Amino acid sequence: MGLPNIVTREEWLGARQELLAREKAAIRARDALNAQRRELPMVEIEKLYVFEGPDGKSELLDLFEGRPQLIVYHFMFGPDQDAGCPDCSAFIDQIGHLSHLRARGTEFAAVSRAPFTKLLPFKARMGWTVPWYSSATSDFNQDFGFAADEEPRDLPGLSCFLRDGDRVYHTYSTTGRGLDGIGSMTSLLDLTALGRQEEWEEPVGRASALGAPAGGARVRYHDEYPD
Repeated sequence: MGLPNIVTREEWLGARQELLAREKAAIRARDALNAQRRELPMVEIEKLYVFEGPDGKSELLDLFEGRPQLIVYHFMFGPDQDAGCPDCSAFIDQIGHLSHLRARGTEFAAVSRAPFTKLLPFKARMGWTVPWYSSATSDFNQDFGFAADEEPRDLPGLSCFLRDGDRVYHTYSTTGRGLDGIGSMTSLLDLTALGRQEEWEEPVGRASALGAPAGGARVRYHDEYPD
């Protein structure tokens, strides 16, 4: 096995400083890429999508729970399966307390094609509190490119939506390696049209215009955010 070379502390510090310069360049490039993502145009969702959840039938607008933004995880769990995808399950395992997203006007939910009666016992087994809805009676996953009826085949992915009043817009989707490193509060917000809602982000003022906290919500303990 080829382990890292053994060097002195001084040699390690020199190599670490060289790598640190490249890491900082990568962070600046990531910030620029996130800004470009926020400048993407959006598409209004005019089709009616009906989901089944804990409160019965819901439309896409309902999944926002009154917040300006919604992030949907397309969870691979087909109608003929009895358990969810292990990779998708590992992704949901790493999602933190949703109060941090919600304090920034962003809701998170998982959507699968399996009927809700199959989602409930698996959700209980996994111990998840993330909202999870069934799209079994609609072609939501298919329309956004995360399911194909002809195979049939599901794909994992994330889709972001923005709400302006009762009008809903699709702003972004990603799958495959685009999911790498996603799961933290900031990594999820970076995919959205409103971003982290911090003062240094462009475009300025967008978040507050849609009712999200101006200048970003101060990070608190998850049980200390206002309702």
